Amino acid sequence: MSKNLVIVESPAKAKTIQKYLGPDFEVLASYGHVRDLVPKDGAVDPTRGFEMKYELIDKNEKHVNAIARALKQADALYLATDPDREGEAISWHLSELLKDKGLLKNKPVRRIVFHEITKAAVQDALAHPREVAADLVNAQQARRALDYLVGFNLSPLLWRKVQPGLSAGRVQSPALRLICEREEEIKAFIAREYWTLSARADKQGSLFLARLVELHGKKVEQFSITSGEQATAARLALEAAARGQLKVASVDKKQRRRNPSPPFTTSTLQQEANRKLGFTSTRTMRTAQQLYEGVDIAGETIGLISYMRTDSVSLAQEAIAEIRRVIGNQYGAKAVPEEPRYYKSKSKNAQEAHEAVRPTSAMRLPVQVAPYLTPDQAKLYELIWKRTVACQMTQAVFDTVAAELRAGSEHAFKANGSVLVEPGFIAVYTDSKDTPDDEDDDKRLPPLEVGESLRLVDVTPEQHFTEPPPRYTEASLVKTLEEYDIGRPSTYASIISTLQAREYVRLEGKAFNPTDVGMIVNRFLTDHFNRYVDYGFTAGLEDDLDAVSRGEKEWVPLLAEFWKSFKPQVDEKMELKRQDAVSDARVIGVDPVSGKPMTARLGRYGPFVQIGSKDDPDGEKPRFASLKASQRIDTITVQEALDLFKLPRKLGHLPNGDEVEVNIGRFGPYARHGKNFVSLKKDDDVMTIELPRVIELIEQKAAALDAATLKTFGDTGIRIIKGRFGAYITDGTRKANLPKKREPEDVTVFEAEAYLAEAEAAKKPVKKGAKGKAAKAEGEAAPKAATKKAAAKKAPAKKAAAKRKPASKK
Repeated sequence: MSKNLVIVESPAKAKTIQKYLGPDFEVLASYGHVRDLVPKDGAVDPTRGFEMKYELIDKNEKHVNAIARALKQADALYLATDPDREGEAISWHLSELLKDKGLLKNKPVRRIVFHEITKAAVQDALAHPREVAADLVNAQQARRALDYLVGFNLSPLLWRKVQPGLSAGRVQSPALRLICEREEEIKAFIAREYWTLSARADKQGSLFLARLVELHGKKVEQFSITSGEQATAARLALEAAARGQLKVASVDKKQRRRNPSPPFTTSTLQQEANRKLGFTSTRTMRTAQQLYEGVDIAGETIGLISYMRTDSVSLAQEAIAEIRRVIGNQYGAKAVPEEPRYYKSKSKNAQEAHEAVRPTSAMRLPVQVAPYLTPDQAKLYELIWKRTVACQMTQAVFDTVAAELRAGSEHAFKANGSVLVEPGFIAVYTDSKDTPDDEDDDKRLPPLEVGESLRLVDVTPEQHFTEPPPRYTEASLVKTLEEYDIGRPSTYASIISTLQAREYVRLEGKAFNPTDVGMIVNRFLTDHFNRYVDYGFTAGLEDDLDAVSRGEKEWVPLLAEFWKSFKPQVDEKMELKRQDAVSDARVIGVDPVSGKPMTARLGRYGPFVQIGSKDDPDGEKPRFASLKASQRIDTITVQEALDLFKLPRKLGHLPNGDEVEVNIGRFGPYARHGKNFVSLKKDDDVMTIELPRVIELIEQKAAALDAATLKTFGDTGIRIIKGRFGAYITDGTRKANLPKKREPEDVTVFEAEAYLAEAEAAKKPVKKGAKGKAAKAEGEAAPKAATKKAAAKKAPAKKAAAKRKPASKK
């Protein structure tokens, strides 16, 4: 009997499809991508036509080996990974690996695609196989190469000019720019005062409000009345003119109809799940993946929704027909429109061959499947089901009334009312908004006739102030990224996660607040690489990548065009001095005690405040204190900065008698015990940490030091440590690099002391007229061989450090 091997990405998906295909097929999971670029410089080589060097992902090696073993017993290979560029790339990488192993000889390789995991969809895909789409693979490779080239070139630049450990990404950086520019708008915003006046009218005991729209014969605008005095004068004039009565001058009655929103795309699903359910984009996509891959319902594994990475709003004819039947059954024939609704995406790059995110069967009501789902799955499925069903329902119908009420001949108020008369789709689903819906919805007015008089109860002035634009939430950021055509919906979750992981932004409540590091990184990139964080340029590059996926552009010339201007700019900026590259220092004020200037800036270990400077004529060293997590360089005040220098908290004594105190210094929060120090962790608060926690940190540091120790020298306190960039010698206070060709076990205590003395002497400033003497003393401090070796290695060590580059992240 012939056996066919089918490959999908995940074990959950494999389990579902295996049940659909039966014993003639074996379904295995690749567990996502199987190959990636080697994580070092040169993985994309512009000098060789952007040749890309891939390697097997370590954690997936065992899964690839399992696939290879199964393939030896199979007659054909079916690649059934997801129906997008990433899925196409996974299929291509896997087939390339298997080809290299010589396992594809005389075996057909077929690519099959389905947009929902149902038996009918899978069997239809098997009946219509194709080859791996080279254009889609090339588009994915081009995107990966661009991300790599940007990350591996901009990130080291940030390390040198701003702070170690930072990263920049082709799409991540424009997203950061959006958040930072909004913060600058908020900072620059100046609130303006304005007043509104409302009349409370009474018709036979029915009270309602009307807003002032005309005063002294002129239309009332937002800033027509800007002070309490003006508002009071207006109120008095209105009351005098009205004499207790308002006359109905006009009544305008209309019927307003509202259409339902289209079914979900990836982007709108993320937005609504954030607004309605409080889900992050990552949580939404993780839960949607589970619903797509299949859930066990009464002993049967069923994929509950269609593929969730899509920018299309179209629905299959069969799906529409089923939805209309469900609407009739659940909400009555009146809720079903005469004709089906068809939606077309506004995105110019939407793939209409895909469908919107929808239930695989609208017949599976949320209440029926909820018992088999986790709480998150149940909430998200209900959201998708309701939006999909609502999109095929009748319009909502409102009766609206707008009445003009006059107070004398020169003044007028306007009253609006709106009553829902036919709920239509609103019976199932209404959209959430970043801003409130029309306040007049469901606000009723009594029956009004032109010419009749109403009793004026009172006129009430109300003070207002304009507000700055709101900070971005996940929903509004995703919406804006899509509007600017930055990135693609499937990447939004990873963009947002990266910004938070790098601590460029913090989520405060539901809003993103940029950190000092985020603001300074953005300033550096906009000052020196403006083109590459420009929204239009980023969107244009996305269009080019889409053109590659459609076979309209070649990917290598696209990369060459980008690299031609990008690389020289990186090289040029690498020569900048840090003070020219980053203008992050802010003068806060003057220390009232010493009279010295106080500044706030970003250092290698985070933001800090400084009193004085190294160039002070009195020779006194400057003092430093790190900012708290809640403080910002651009907003910290003199008093808040001074309070940081009053922070030391005494916690008690260690068993050996050493006193323990905690404080915030230039390099962050720390605990001092005797003459020794230990850094506090990110979650440790200087104001609340207690002695047992500090003892725990001291023990952790000692254990880590012992684990990294290569050699000790009796009770001298000197030891050789295995460091991140090579072995070094330390006595707890001084530190010296161990020459690379010296083995730790061969170093004597006298040599170790000499290396430490030499390193200490090299740090001391040489006084004028004493250069030769200092040099002689320094030369005698260490064995000649060691000194020569250290000098010989100095330049190569710098070059080696310059070659270390981080992995690219978007």
